[in-house]
Amino acid sequence: MGMLTQLSILALLCIANLLCQDHYEFDPEYGGSPEEYQHQGYSEHYYDIGHEDEEAPDYDQGPEYDHGPESEHSEEAPVVHLPTFQYALTSEYMTIDFPYPSDCAFECNCPYNIPYAMFCNSRNIKAIPRIPAHIRYLYLQFNNIEAVPAKAFLNATNLREINLSHNNLKSSMIEAGAFSKLKFLKHLHLQYNKLDEFPMGLPTSLERLFLGFNKISKVSRDSMQGLVNITMLDLCGNELSDAAFKGKTLSRLKNLMQLNLCSNQIKSLNMELPHSLLYLSLENNSIASVAEDYFMKTPNLTILRLSRNKLEEVPFKAFNLSNLLELNLDRNKLRKIFYIPSSLQHLLLQYNEIESIDDTLLCPVTETRYQGHLTYLRLDQNKLRRSPSGLFLHRCFPFLHNIFIGEQRIVITERPPPVIRIVTEIFKFTRAPEIRIIQEEFTVTNIVDY
Repeated sequence: MGMLTQLSILALLCIANLLCQDHYEFDPEYGGSPEEYQHQGYSEHYYDIGHEDEEAPDYDQGPEYDHGPESEHSEEAPVVHLPTFQYALTSEYMTIDFPYPSDCAFECNCPYNIPYAMFCNSRNIKAIPRIPAHIRYLYLQFNNIEAVPAKAFLNATNLREINLSHNNLKSSMIEAGAFSKLKFLKHLHLQYNKLDEFPMGLPTSLERLFLGFNKISKVSRDSMQGLVNITMLDLCGNELSDAAFKGKTLSRLKNLMQLNLCSNQIKSLNMELPHSLLYLSLENNSIASVAEDYFMKTPNLTILRLSRNKLEEVPFKAFNLSNLLELNLDRNKLRKIFYIPSSLQHLLLQYNEIESIDDTLLCPVTETRYQGHLTYLRLDQNKLRRSPSGLFLHRCFPFLHNIFIGEQRIVITERPPPVIRIVTEIFKFTRAPEIRIIQEEFTVTNIVDY
């Protein structure tokens, strides 16, 4: 009897709990029950957020679906005003489309992932196409463009970089003011064309100018006057002579750090260089002499390349620069060694006429505090009969890792002996005082001097 009473009390409590609960219905604004709403798919490509005046999309499954009576306890949801914007999703990859590529020239390509660039390279284009106003990076290399009209970039004044290399541009076909209105232009590529003069009217914002491998033989005084921000100038592979740089043509470039003048017709070093220069390339010219104090005007120079010239002798302290790290003098006609600054790390002297090396010249014993930082030295293809003393060099250059002597060019003047034995030595130094010498013997029979 007691057990039945307890069960009756529990049953009454459960019924009272059910009767006291509120009655909830699914909001009819969603257009259906939660189960039906979860199974519905979305095929729309555009989503518009923030338009309060537009009706919500109806996802009703049919006229037979009844939302049911509205609940007395339901309250109206608060209105939330979201920011208004509109974007598109592609159906295949669901990525956001950028609105600019629709303005792209039909000859070119404007990728969605690089919205500010227009690629027109290698398309056999003969004229500069229409450029949208938002483009900042324009690539027109490897085409057949012959002219740059004055209005070519009138619509695209925000350009930062223009690449017109490997075309058929001529100086006479570049109209005045074609680049002058590009106030944000930083990089201009005009190499591998048919220019015969340094271009005029370049913007003052320019930082890197590539003019290599043209036919430039003249540089007017006013052409570089406004290039106050230029840091890199490439003029390799032209027809520039000593008369091309008169007066302060180059020294006006107060921020110039890299100057490339390789493969020209320069015979002497009489041009005035800017004080800010760090890198100077003069390879493959006809330079025969260097004044002892010429490089004193460029104390910040760190890399100097004078290979493939006609230098026979240089003053003893011609390269005494406190910041010099690399000196390349290979393929000249040098016969004597010169002073090596303590800051120098790489020295290349291969393919010269050096017959002997005085150890005291490589390492000046008169300077008690001298400690060279040389790490790499090349002396192959000279006329050395005796290699430098390894112990002496290691004491003077404690950071030296490799000395490459290699094969030497010896003139055979005597019939006997018919064979000359030459020793090739490669020194590999460590910071320990021990020196490891690798020797290799080889035979030289018909070596002639050239």
